[in-house]
Amino acid sequence: MAQISLWLVAGVMLCSIPAGSLEEDTHRVHTGDKGRVLTLLSQLQKTPPYLCLDDRNDFKFPWEMETIMQMNRTQRLCLHYVMTAQIFRVFATRRSFAEWDRKRLSKLLSSLHESLEDLEDQVKKEKNNLACPNLGVLTRNYFRRIQKYLKEKKYSSCAWEVVLVEVMARVINMILSLKKSQQIQNKLIW
Repeated sequence: MAQISLWLVAGVMLCSIPAGSLEEDTHRVHTGDKGRVLTLLSQLQKTPPYLCLDDRNDFKFPWEMETIMQMNRTQRLCLHYVMTAQIFRVFATRRSFAEWDRKRLSKLLSSLHESLEDLEDQVKKEKNNLACPNLGVLTRNYFRRIQKYLKEKKYSSCAWEVVLVEVMARVINMILSLKKSQQIQNKLIW
């Protein structure tokens, strides 16, 4: 049931991207990257999440959507970069390859790597940098809690499923923040 609703949410988000200027194309590209990552993450699922309810955990994601929306464009870009890099780091481990289907995991890692390169290119094009010490520290601490959880749970299948659902929720947050920032920008233009 949860898997179906995640697909519906992802489908609605990806189908409702507004058309517009070149500035909007950047958001569309990043939203598309995140949508592809979300799809690949959902394809990794092998244990129904309802079987792992006892293993749920609050990893204390440091930001609400409103806080992300109040960040300036450079900060959001930086946050997306650090989040994508940390997601890559979680899934690019031997233990991850032992848990998930290798072919699907390789596709996910390839897509994450492409997203990182696209974000780096965007930052270079805008002559910004990816130095965001506070955002980086908070994000790395959040992912340390995820790593600690996996270790405490001895990298069990349910622990990986809980982490997968958590990461999917964060990717959805990234997609929504890109869409909302674009909607705000559209209102300012009109």
